[in-house]
Parts: sequence; C-alpha cells; structure tokens
Amino acid sequence: MMKHYVRLACFVSGTLFGSAGLKLLTSKDAKKVYTHITAAGLRMKDSVMETVTCVQENAADILAAAKDINEIRNTKEAEIPVEDQEA
Repeated sequence: MMKHYVRLACFVSGTLFGSAGLKLLTSKDAKKVYTHITAAGLRMKDSVMETVTCVQENAADILAAAKDINEIRNTKEAEIPVEDQEA
C-alpha cells in the first residue's frame, strides 16, 4: 500500500514542478533570456559566415593562381623545340 502513496506523491510533485516550470519558461524574464540567446546565436552565425566567405575567396584566388602557373608552364613547354624528332 505504501508503494501507491509513493507513486501518488511522485506524480503530484511532478505535476506541481511541471506547472511551476511551465510558468517559469513562459515568463517575461525567460523570454528576455531566450531573446538574448537567440541574438547571440545570430551574431555567431554572421561571424561564421564571414569566415566561410573569406576562406572561399582565398580558395578562389589560389585556384586562379594555380591555373595561371600551369598555363605559363604549358606555354613554355610548347615553345621548347623538340630535338631528335627525326631519330
């Protein structure tokens, strides 16, 4: 019989804590906290996006420079006369 009282007490206390928690989570102060956390998250997202954009721009510059190097190399190789073609 004692087990039933313990279970009932747990249920009642859980319901009370749940109701109090729900009121706390929907309070004006909690909304302010959520707003500040969301604003911080947006600032972090903007910072990450700036970093990603910078990395993409650098990668594009590196790729363009590498293509230029290969083009110059291919042009130089084409200008060198091939000796001993007759042999």
